[in-house]
Amino acid sequence: MLMQHVEPTTGEVSAAQADVRPYAWVVFALTVGLLLSDYMSRQVLNAVFPLLKAAWSLSDTQLGSLSSVVALMVGLLTFPLSVLADRWGRVKSIVLMAAMWSLATLGCAIATRYGEMLLARAFVGIGEAAYGSVGIAVVLSIFPVRLRATLTGTFMAGGAFGSVLGMALGGAVAAQMGWRPAFGAMAAVGIVLVVIYWFVVTEKRLAPLQVASMGNQGLGVRMSFRALMKGLFSTKSVVCAYVGSGVHLLVPAALWAWMPSFLNRYYGMETGKAAMGAAVFVLVTGLGMVVCGNLADRLGKHSRERKWGTAIAICLASFTLLAIGIHLPAGPLQLMLIGAGMFCSAGASGPSGAMVANLTPPSIHSSAFATLTLANNLLGLAPAAILTGIVADRIGLLGALQLVPFASLIAAVAFFIGKRNYAVDLDRLDALRDRAGR
Repeated sequence: MLMQHVEPTTGEVSAAQADVRPYAWVVFALTVGLLLSDYMSRQVLNAVFPLLKAAWSLSDTQLGSLSSVVALMVGLLTFPLSVLADRWGRVKSIVLMAAMWSLATLGCAIATRYGEMLLARAFVGIGEAAYGSVGIAVVLSIFPVRLRATLTGTFMAGGAFGSVLGMALGGAVAAQMGWRPAFGAMAAVGIVLVVIYWFVVTEKRLAPLQVASMGNQGLGVRMSFRALMKGLFSTKSVVCAYVGSGVHLLVPAALWAWMPSFLNRYYGMETGKAAMGAAVFVLVTGLGMVVCGNLADRLGKHSRERKWGTAIAICLASFTLLAIGIHLPAGPLQLMLIGAGMFCSAGASGPSGAMVANLTPPSIHSSAFATLTLANNLLGLAPAAILTGIVADRIGLLGALQLVPFASLIAAVAFFIGKRNYAVDLDRLDALRDRAGR
């Protein structure tokens, strides 16, 4: 019988959960630092597109493939590599993955032709494939349950901040020294962080924190593939968390991709200024993920269902603000409403991640977050830009962006269904845990 980890009911927060050791925050900072490196290595390519195109006479299709191959590798390998990490060891897996994407980014810096660059970018994707799921699993294993939405939201926001850093720093280095040093700089950041992580974070030092945080809930339990699937999809509410999280991320992904074009076409901004303006919206989104995650933890401190209610409210706020804002004429008021909507647009990431952790066994949290990552990519991040582009070709970019906020409405419905089933699912999992412990 699987030992399920569920969220404590009111008044069940233990003394161990009330105190977070300083070493846990050190591990959190280093793990987020590697996530920043992950996205810096991924996004630096976008900053040097014009230079690569001129240097190797590449077509736009070839340029696009250098970006898409990373997402392809992540989508294909996230789940299997996360399952292996749960079995082989999360810390060892993190070090290996980060070393791979850093060395592959260095390979991009010394590539001499398109084929070599494409292969190096593929290895960047292989290295990054399971990092998000394994990294957040390590973090959640050493912190109390009451902080899960805050930590998940902050961790996922690292992707937004890393993207901005990759584009901004990569562009600055490329402008002064060329595109090769831009890749080299991103690789150097990753290599330094890998070395620090290797010496500072060990399974042995994590073990006491994991025991204090999770009690006797069975880290490191091995199970069959059938048992794994049962643990990952054991309840309606966890499936709703996967779906709601994935669908709601379609909104920020679409707006991140098309905001530079929107500012260029409808505000007359030149390309560089439009890109910087778009970066501000990306930062606003990342800040919103942190704030909304913390808000969900505070509101859900004494009620099991309030995290779901917070996720629903965030999605409805995003839909309302963006739907109104994008329909307004160009001007400061429109930009303010769009900014407010983007602040909320990815805010349900923290609550949904916390729900996935609450409804799955700690021993398979890497696999659970890999499933969440898969849902986020397949339902939101991957199709967002291309679907918006297809619609834009038919009704214009403004018309396409006016449809994007409806994804938040669909996500709110998924979270509402999950909320209705959550109490029953937790009670059933509590009963299973009690029987397993006898």
